[in-house]
Amino acid sequence: MPELPAARRPSGELEAQVLAALWAADQPLTPQDVQLALGGELARTTIATILARLHDKGTVERTRAGRAYAYTPTVQDPAGLAARRMRTELDREQDRSTVLARFVSDLSDDDERLLRELLGDGPAGEGPTDPVSGGRA
Repeated sequence: MPELPAARRPSGELEAQVLAALWAADQPLTPQDVQLALGGELARTTIATILARLHDKGTVERTRAGRAYAYTPTVQDPAGLAARRMRTELDREQDRSTVLARFVSDLSDDDERLLRELLGDGPAGEGPTDPVSGGRA
């Protein structure tokens, strides 16, 4: 019986794993460092390619570390990454007001309420809240 091809990973899964390794580190990592942090299952060249793509997207920055590069994330966590992706999509469109209007029209009541609070249109117009602590900024 012929061998079935290996199942493809979901889009973005490897990037997410590489970013998780960078977020967990307290210093910039080389592709070899990332490979070790991920358990050594992925080839170093695969990791280097993923890091180069993340660099092209502006998600990581790099500095020379001998003959290689060491990488540091430019976003602090998955929420920051999602926010950057949302901004990138918005920046691709010329008619920003229509894009934002369609986005807002699809929000749940709770998400709309939260967005209003973050923009300073919350209860009694008390000003924006700090999204981390929930308190006033």
